[in-house]
Amino acid sequence: MKPRDVVFAPEAEADLLWIYNTIATAADPATAFRYIQRIEQKCRGLDLGSERGTKRDDIRKDLRIIGFERRVTIAFTVTAERVEILRVFYGGVNLPAST
Repeated sequence: MKPRDVVFAPEAEADLLWIYNTIATAADPATAFRYIQRIEQKCRGLDLGSERGTKRDDIRKDLRIIGFERRVTIAFTVTAERVEILRVFYGGVNLPAST
């Protein structure tokens, strides 16, 4: 099995920054940084066995979602060459229909 490249869409990067700021404000920057690191590690772990998660073609063709630590939902797509992290939702934020 060949590993796929994992890339983050600009929206996913913005989501991670928002999550960091939210946690840094509520707790502290070190806690926020460690949490973001764990989320990114989970995302980068999709390089192998990328077809994990729940398919959500009802929202967007080829969309998959997985949960992380009961507070985060990661939305991504998989092609033969790469995994694209589209969005990273935190704390019950709803997945928009236009993802």
